[in-house]
Amino acid sequence: MNDVGGGRVSRIEGKMVYVEDDDGFERPVPASQVIVVDGGKPQASTYERPVAVKSKLVEPDRPAPAAPAPKPATAFHIEETPEGEQLNIVLAYEPREIKHLNTTTFFPVLVNDSNYYLYFAYMTRGDDAEWTTRYHGLIEPGVQLQLDEFGHDDLNGMTHIAVQYVAFKQDRHFKLKNPALVEQRLDVTRFHKLHTFHASEYFDTPVLTVDITRSDRPVRQLHIDSSELEAAMRQKGDRRTPASKPKGKPQQQRSQEIVVQDLHIAELLDNLTGLSNADILNYQLDKFNEVMRAHLKHPGQRIVFIHGKGEGVLRRALLEELKRHYPACQVQDASFKEYGFGATQVTIHNSR
Repeated sequence: MNDVGGGRVSRIEGKMVYVEDDDGFERPVPASQVIVVDGGKPQASTYERPVAVKSKLVEPDRPAPAAPAPKPATAFHIEETPEGEQLNIVLAYEPREIKHLNTTTFFPVLVNDSNYYLYFAYMTRGDDAEWTTRYHGLIEPGVQLQLDEFGHDDLNGMTHIAVQYVAFKQDRHFKLKNPALVEQRLDVTRFHKLHTFHASEYFDTPVLTVDITRSDRPVRQLHIDSSELEAAMRQKGDRRTPASKPKGKPQQQRSQEIVVQDLHIAELLDNLTGLSNADILNYQLDKFNEVMRAHLKHPGQRIVFIHGKGEGVLRRALLEELKRHYPACQVQDASFKEYGFGATQVTIHNSR
């Protein structure tokens, strides 16, 4: 102890102990400096020393701060390309089993070859029915999306297809694209023909493709009535050398005139939208046969068909038609000075 002496504890206030000596005086002593003795031997103090506790500031309850809202997760990183600034959208039909076309099912797949998101709807209908929505939703940039699955029993309800879309971008500036609705007629007989399925720029496996939008231009299908088509063909022919000759001319004079028919598709039709290469070739061959039939009763008549040089596809098709249907007619290259290197002359020698 720091002090010598003793006495009796008279009272305790806080951490101070008041000790009364023999003379009756109280003396305050820190509790830590007091011990209890009995017969001159220290004993355990009956005073329990207060335990020091670190003071805490009690604050009123407050709501825990809200965690910051997570940013929407991006499914994948979009790498934009200069070419992707133009919309290129293709609808492809992929057979499950290409070797069993008569029994297999098919997957329609939408290809979004662009830097834009598309909200879209894919719809079909039959010839005498209203539209049915088969899929609607969102497709990300540069993605192929499988829409549904169908079989041959569903084809009668798919003779017409339509895709409607709105294009936009997320979290960045972009140029506006016009919303579009593209309707196409679908030749469902092609689903039974193996040669109509081909690999494409988007598919390594054989698919049947239908263009929806090319270079920002929605593909509009050409709808032509058969009577209007025939009238247009005749009008095109009339602007050039008429296939029919004025009445009253002698036969010999008529046979000396050369009929010229340009088979370039741009000379036959003003609008080629929606026509495949096969459609164009068939149209050119129909025009060829029409002109040939119109002159079969005029022996000696010479007809020049201008088909162009190109890859020679149309010329080979004409020669095949002449060999099969007009074997008696004389065939030779037309004068390149007058018609260029891409014309064939036919001379009628008999009537059918």
